Amino acid sequence: MNEEYDVIVLGTGLTECILSGIMSVNGKKVLHMDRNAYYGGESASLTPLEDVFKRFNIPGSPPECMGRGRDWNVDLIPKFLMATGQLVKMLYLTDVTRYLDFKVIEGSFVYKGGKIYKVPSTETEALASSLMGLFEKRRFRKFLVYVANFDEKDSKTLDGVDPNTTTMRDIYKKFDLGQDVIDFTGHALALYRTDDYLDQPCRESINRIKLYSDSLARYGKSPYLYPLYGLGELPQGFARLSAIYGGTYMLNKPIEEIVLEKGKVIGVKSEGEIARCKQLICDPSYAPDRVTKVGQVIRLICIMNHPIKNTNDANSCQIIIPQNQVNRKSDIYVCMISYAHNVAAQGKYIAIVSTTVETSDPEKEIRPALELLEPIEQKFLSISDMYGPTDLGTESQIFISRTYDPTTHFETTCDDIKDIYKRMTGSQFDFDQMKRKKSDIFGDEQQ
Repeated sequence: MNEEYDVIVLGTGLTECILSGIMSVNGKKVLHMDRNAYYGGESASLTPLEDVFKRFNIPGSPPECMGRGRDWNVDLIPKFLMATGQLVKMLYLTDVTRYLDFKVIEGSFVYKGGKIYKVPSTETEALASSLMGLFEKRRFRKFLVYVANFDEKDSKTLDGVDPNTTTMRDIYKKFDLGQDVIDFTGHALALYRTDDYLDQPCRESINRIKLYSDSLARYGKSPYLYPLYGLGELPQGFARLSAIYGGTYMLNKPIEEIVLEKGKVIGVKSEGEIARCKQLICDPSYAPDRVTKVGQVIRLICIMNHPIKNTNDANSCQIIIPQNQVNRKSDIYVCMISYAHNVAAQGKYIAIVSTTVETSDPEKEIRPALELLEPIEQKFLSISDMYGPTDLGTESQIFISRTYDPTTHFETTCDDIKDIYKRMTGSQFDFDQMKRKKSDIFGDEQQ
């Protein structure tokens, strides 16, 4: 322990493990510690099922109808990966894909008027969708063609739009799109949680819709991927990467104190010894005096013995309930996976509902989602505080990640990783810089 490191990382959540891997690849000497005996922190996958019952203080053992406990890997934080999104790029560029197998999520749905509909994201789907009337379909198809051809560097594709000043509200008006179409475009394609984006410059929104369409085009069924055996595989994959590059891991290690000198981190004290460092990365739970509460999220894990109705019996899917459909300020999300992903016993399904808490009765807020899932065999409820750093690390060199939000993809997590990387190194995170010859470590074998 009495060694000096460039970076000490506390917590093995996905954000921390990715940063640990990136810093190790960059030649930094990294020590990674966690007070828990397992990887993943708040983003762990729990196994066996008995551990899930214990975690949520549910008395007794799981009933026999739920099969063998060790057949379950239950995610605490529900998220999918966008097929052409930032996390998939990070996985490929660091070769972490060699430790993981993925399946495509079978469908993406949106809630309207108490029913769910497949999200149309191609011209063909737009024309076939029962979400819209005939004339609306044509207008939406024109909008999708415009987005697909949109190129900031080619003024011919912009049709008079300035990506930096024209708002998304203006774009919707330009194509004469109605409120329902605006709802599913902004929330199920661009994946915004609220309607604040409507009055922002349209560039970001158009790029988000392009990401969705590109991701969908990659595999066809939906834009989302999910790792076999659960999301807990992701932090472990990046932990292996860090270890290959010389990173040191210590699980089940009590953290007594972050040691400062003149307001700057110099090390971490554990079991009476101090490991010294120049920089520290941690999740909010390790530095409670340097974070502020930014909201709450409710998550409800539901075990079922059937797929969700009206999803063509999909064994995995995502459902987005746009805020306007249920008189809220933020969307409600449903992620469903099943035995097909090696996370549940044969014939069982896991649906996880999540949203930002807006009232003093969070369980009532998610009722529209629960009505889609009935009947439910077992529920596990959590209401968690969300935190963001008040200390950006400029002076202290302590860099704190943000709590996982209710969104069902990892794009916001990747934005946080890039933000911390920039604050730590002074330079933008560059995907191209992470490209390296596979022969550096693994020889010339193919992936």
